[in-house]
Amino acid sequence: MKGRLSQPGTGRGGLTNLMMIMISCLACFYVAGRLWQDTERRLILIKLLNSSAKGKGGRIITADEKLEVFGCKDKENRLAELEMELAAARGQGFLKEHMNTENISLSSQRLLAVIGINTEFGNRMRRDSIRRKWMPTGVALKSLEEVEGIAIRFVVGRSANRGDSSDRLIDAEHRKMNDFLILESHVEASEESANKAKNFFTSAVKLWDSDFYIKVDDDAFVNIDELKKLIASHRDKPHVYIGCMKSGNVVTEVDQRWYEREWWKFGDGKSYFRHAGGQMYGLSRLLAQYVYANRDILHNYAHEDISVGSWMLGLHVEYIDDRRFCCSSPPRGAICNNL
Repeated sequence: MKGRLSQPGTGRGGLTNLMMIMISCLACFYVAGRLWQDTERRLILIKLLNSSAKGKGGRIITADEKLEVFGCKDKENRLAELEMELAAARGQGFLKEHMNTENISLSSQRLLAVIGINTEFGNRMRRDSIRRKWMPTGVALKSLEEVEGIAIRFVVGRSANRGDSSDRLIDAEHRKMNDFLILESHVEASEESANKAKNFFTSAVKLWDSDFYIKVDDDAFVNIDELKKLIASHRDKPHVYIGCMKSGNVVTEVDQRWYEREWWKFGDGKSYFRHAGGQMYGLSRLLAQYVYANRDILHNYAHEDISVGSWMLGLHVEYIDDRRFCCSSPPRGAICNNL
């Protein structure tokens, strides 16, 4: 009897041993499979590294080119975009201020460029000259935006005496021509040029999604075709500040033209940092969004070009000194000329 009672126990032990053997085999197969996959991946990676280590003619490729091989460059650019979009999201929110958005096309697709032509109340003759020489009107202006991705608007603020004849004339011209971006919260004044530039970038970012935002004065002729080619060559760069770069001495005498009231901030040398001339310059999408997101804390100096240049300091910005933006001394193939 004792011998028979011990047999079931022996059977269970054998079954348990068999199951353990099967589990061990399965575990071995699993581990071997994973090791084989890892080996294959390592071989593929080594092959890619070997094949991409040298370019044509045995040239050693750069780190950026290696990132392109592994498809990381686009992700790097997208990450930079997301970081700036996050900064913009921390701002006060889109379309918070009251703005005149009548007859403004809020395109759902990303444009190549938004061009803001800085103008003043009494400059009707200049605006008409621009309309004749380089800025389309009517259906052609709309087609330029919708088909070619270039939006162009005259940029003007409001009178200190809201609703006066200056405001009414601008409103009437806008109803007729439909080519203004009216900054409702900005008061037109010569000493407020830096603030106007800030308001332009802020408003343009809200209204259009664009690769570049270009500011130009209303005394300049712009070659649209050449500008499109230039922007297309830089549209994959997230942090571009482009223009006719310059620097110069800070004017410290109150009675002199271009007097800088905060001259003491520029050190003993009294020299401005490198910046784009104010007649025409551009910011890439992420830099314009940065201006929008930080508009309440960005400092304005006496002059627009100095102010915009100061906003770029401390950022990871690619300065592009393109002499074709030098409107007053344009080279051959210039993008900007004086009218």
